[in-house]
Amino acid sequence: MSAKHTFSKQNQTSIKLLKGLRVEGDAHSGVTVKHRSRVAQNPEEPNLRQVHLIHTELFEELGSRYTIEPGQMGENITTTGLNLLELPKETILFIGQTAQVKITGLHNPCSQIDHFQPGLMKAVLSKDAEGNLVRKSGIMGIVLEGGEVMPGNSIVVKLPSEPFKNWR
Repeated sequence: MSAKHTFSKQNQTSIKLLKGLRVEGDAHSGVTVKHRSRVAQNPEEPNLRQVHLIHTELFEELGSRYTIEPGQMGENITTTGLNLLELPKETILFIGQTAQVKITGLHNPCSQIDHFQPGLMKAVLSKDAEGNLVRKSGIMGIVLEGGEVMPGNSIVVKLPSEPFKNWR
């Protein structure tokens, strides 16, 4: 979490997710949007980007070209062994004892990512065989139920009813 609008976030021994808001003490906490570009467009827009999750496997994929540690790409929660990018919208993640996060979409990286490490934007975006944009920089969600989240917590996945909503 970070109390200021910074690109990277400081690792914590635990964070507290607040129902309908985000991470306690984080600059992006709130019912309405807090990302500067979105506030400029419509400050009353609902905050569907309360929690940013990234998989450590992305850091490993980029490891030959970039050195990235958990929290440095702005995520609130870093996962291992869970293919976040394959989860459909509206999947619910049960994290730790009580926290629940509902996936609202893929994370859209902004230009700050290239200020962090030049060329990183291109590395986290690609095209699939059909020419569709593929975003690799994690997922976003809203806090359905609050709770403490700590390193090593288990994450249980509850998929939504089919048909799943497409990311595109």
